[in-house]
Amino acid sequence: MEQQYTTIYSNIKNIYITIKDNKVVIKAPKGTSKKKIETLVKEKSEWIEITLKKSKERMEKYPLYTIEEFKEIVEKNANDLIDKTGLVPDKIRIKKIKYAWGSCSSKKNITINTELIKYSNEAIRYVILHELCHLKYMNHSKKFWDLVEKYMKDYKEVKKQFK
Repeated sequence: MEQQYTTIYSNIKNIYITIKDNKVVIKAPKGTSKKKIETLVKEKSEWIEITLKKSKERMEKYPLYTIEEFKEIVEKNANDLIDKTGLVPDKIRIKKIKYAWGSCSSKKNITINTELIKYSNEAIRYVILHELCHLKYMNHSKKFWDLVEKYMKDYKEVKKQFK
């Protein structure tokens, strides 16, 4: 299948392929030949197709809750997990993030992605736990995953909902 894409040239060193709003965007260093980009797109065509399919499926997924219900679910799970783990963030915010399901800053602020409104309570709980565990380990080391598993034995199964 011939792949449609947009190319953006900028002062970068490498070529990047991203899928944004179900469109393929190629970011390339200034001066990169069209042929080099076409070759890379052909080489990565299988990955591009799979990623586009996943992106489309995600966009078609419908919210399972109202925004009020979602906020309540986040608050209830966060309070419960804070009590269980003893890990206390400074703030928990709910907002749309483009790059992740949740984030934890070095200032101990946690952000939960509103896109989680399309996922189960268990998946929401996993993301909250994941971000709380970053308060102790700001990485994905074995100790980090051991801590996640301590409070959610089946987290690996729950994570599969995001694939």
